[in-house]
Amino acid sequence: MIVDYFRYTVPEAARAEFEKAAAGHHVERAPGRYLVRATSPFGGIEGFTPDGEPERYETTTPSLYDWAGGREALVRLLTIFYGHVLEDPLLEPVFRDMDPHHAEHVAVWLGEVFGGPPAYTGSHGGHAHMIGRHLGRGITEPQRRRWVSLLLDAADEAGLPGDPEFRAAFAGYVEWGSRLAVVFSAPGAEPNPHEPVPRWDWPMPPWPTAGA
Repeated sequence: MIVDYFRYTVPEAARAEFEKAAAGHHVERAPGRYLVRATSPFGGIEGFTPDGEPERYETTTPSLYDWAGGREALVRLLTIFYGHVLEDPLLEPVFRDMDPHHAEHVAVWLGEVFGGPPAYTGSHGGHAHMIGRHLGRGITEPQRRRWVSLLLDAADEAGLPGDPEFRAAFAGYVEWGSRLAVVFSAPGAEPNPHEPVPRWDWPMPPWPTAGA
């Protein structure tokens, strides 16, 4: 697969318009400058001229972890998310005693699930530890739904990629994982602690797009 990297220098007065036009593409930002990454064919951002010729690389499909923005993006996502959780009357009782570094630990888990480094397996106890954090908690369906809703909102707030393929994969894992959490937390549940950390990948869209 060919990936194009388009570099743009955008005046301050036009940045809001540019970011609106670039919605749906993977964009990395620096003050006044943007790097837009997209699979070919891609003609750039309509109405804006890139700086010189795009850089072109032969590459494999990126992992969800890389496409999301790596560890930094996941820590940002989960820091925002758990901040909202502690303000939510339905979820706050479940999380009020969580470790101050809980968001970072969950970012390590989510990173491994999405194809990043296997650090949760290597340093945090793997799948067995994650199961153990849910045993006996009796998570309810309303709590699960609120958890999903807040996390999807946090993805917007954290600026995670908005392309349909990434968001479908992200939402799919959140829905699947949260339902397993309800099962694992039920009274008398005995999940298998020896399963590996799950790995989540891209969905198969019904037609090729420039977003993944």
